[in-house]
Amino acid sequence: MTSDKESSDGALSPPRPGNVYKDPDDGRQRFLLELEFVQCLANPTYIHYLAQNRYFEDEAFIGYLKYLKYWQQPEYLKFIMYPHCLYFLELLQNANFRNAMAHPGNKELAHRQQFFFWKNYRNNRLKHIVPRPLPEPVAPPPTLPPPPCMLVQAPSVGGPPPAGPPSHTPMQYAMPPGSSLQKVDGRNISIDRRKRKKDG
Repeated sequence: MTSDKESSDGALSPPRPGNVYKDPDDGRQRFLLELEFVQCLANPTYIHYLAQNRYFEDEAFIGYLKYLKYWQQPEYLKFIMYPHCLYFLELLQNANFRNAMAHPGNKELAHRQQFFFWKNYRNNRLKHIVPRPLPEPVAPPPTLPPPPCMLVQAPSVGGPPPAGPPSHTPMQYAMPPGSSLQKVDGRNISIDRRKRKKDG
């Protein structure tokens, strides 16, 4: 008995129209492999690895990247855990980006920008989602009546000076006269300590 592909004389025959290849697990393994590969594209270091090993020079691989764009459709999008992979997948469609990712400096730049996005994502998102209340108008402080003026009379010529409270200078408010407070100099204290240690 011969198989479908072999004829009685041992030559291979084309497959019959009813014999189409069918995945044993209905494409589940292929789905998982493609999902894993697409999500690996979220890592700039992995893209750099692909560029360094010249995967981006292979036309079949470029075609595979174009084929993987189906992951951007809503029915597949729900399985993606690292959404940056879709952004990088879109960038990889451009030959200039593929060539630039071979350089380590560009890999580091992409990695830093990705980090800053993650770092500030929540705050930036909240700025646009949570409405901020309008600032309340600030009431002006109540106006106090002006302090009463003390009228100082000009001394009359030849007369006694007016009897009133003596005028104070600002320095009198800072330190009352006859105060026994001494100025403390921190530099002299440390010198005295050293002398005491040497003496003792």
